[in-house]
Order: sequence, then structure tokens, then C-alpha cells
Amino acid sequence: MFSFLKSHPFAVEAFFEYSIVLAFAVPKKELAKLIPPCLELDIFDDKWAFIAAATVKTRGLRPKGFPSFFGRDFFLVGYRIFVRYTNTEGKRMRGLYIIRSETDSKMLELSGNIFTHYSYTTTDIMESATENSIELSSDRSNFKVIVEESENEVNLPEHSPFATWKEARRFAGPLPFTFTFDKDTNKVLIVEGVRANWTPKPIKVVDQNFGFLNGLGLKEAVLANAFIIRNVPYWWKKGKVEQWKP
Repeated sequence: MFSFLKSHPFAVEAFFEYSIVLAFAVPKKELAKLIPPCLELDIFDDKWAFIAAATVKTRGLRPKGFPSFFGRDFFLVGYRIFVRYTNTEGKRMRGLYIIRSETDSKMLELSGNIFTHYSYTTTDIMESATENSIELSSDRSNFKVIVEESENEVNLPEHSPFATWKEARRFAGPLPFTFTFDKDTNKVLIVEGVRANWTPKPIKVVDQNFGFLNGLGLKEAVLANAFIIRNVPYWWKKGKVEQWKP
């Protein structure tokens, strides 16, 4: 009855204290089965598709324009695939398809599942940070990531398909759009994100393990890049729904 509420019915704003994104390159045939028919994979070198694990320390999430005391602080872990979509006007759009969302906030899980299709679940997220390193982990979700920042040049991950960080930056996210598909109605929900001060910085991955990604059975996945951004105002526009025709 209230399914229309899931279509991101109002703009939302937040402040990213920091976001760490690890992107994994996967042979395109392995990821094709995870996206709906309205989308196509965003491909590099005619072989690689990409899935990312993003952790975000968020401050003040609230409907856009509301006073700051309405905001909520939380950690978010999102798993998303880099995709392309051609809209009804024939415009090709780069974006993300979310396959799992986790948070340490029960309130965000409840509200997120009312106003989005992102299927939030609540988990434990632990943070340990020093001047140059950050460790995030979860016992319940079986993930752990340790990264280090440096003022010196950081090497690309050992088996990355990219030759340079400039190439890798194209698949660092976030991309302008997020897409959701309703298979029962063949409708596509498009949400556009708007950010400022977005300057991704390459980081060294000391250790990483994501139980959710392991469970997907992606046998040939390799770490392709890793970036951190800090202190970013961010907001999402009201969602736009359009009919997809096969």
C-alpha cells in the first residue's frame, strides 16, 4: 500500500567524515548474473567489471533543509556494482547498483527500509584509528579492513588491472547515480547524488576481508584500487522513476 515511499520521495543530506572504498575487479561474466536486465556492467579493458565495498562514517543524515539537530550519526557499509543505464531519453548514465547495505544504527535500518529499496540490516561496526591508519571490523558481518594513509606515493594493489591511479580513479566512486529495478513493474528508480570537495586519496590496504563478498563465490576477483575521502558535504536528490521497456 505504501510502496511509493520506497522511491526516495524526498531529498536527503549528510556529511561524510570519511569514506573508504575498495573496488574489486571481476571478470565480467561473474558479475553479469548479479544485475537486473535494465542495467549493463561498466567494463574496463573489455574484460573487467567492478564491485566495491564502501565504508562511510556519516554525520547528520536528515531530510534536506531540516535543522542539524534532526540529523543522525552512523557507520554504513555498502556493496555496489559499477553499471550503466540508458534512460528513456536515450542518455547513457554511469552509476551504481546496490546489492547490500549494513549499518550500526537500528534507526537507519528502519527508516532506510521504509524510504529506499536498499534492504538495510543492522550489524556491529568497530573503529580503531591512529594518525595514519584506520581499522574497521565487524564480528557479525565477518569483515575487517585495515588501511594506511601516506604522504608518499602509494602503489596500486599488486594484481590491479589498472596501469595508473588515473585509470583507477574512474572506478573509485561514488558515481553520480544509483539505480534500483522493480522486476514486477519493470520500473527503474534513479537517485542522483551531489557532492562537494570530493578528492579521493589513494591508500594502502594492509588487510581486508569481507564475508559478504566471499559468499558471492567470485573466484577471480582481485583488489583493483582503494581510496579515502574526508570531510565531504553530500546530498541525494528526490528519486525519479521511469518505465523500462525491454
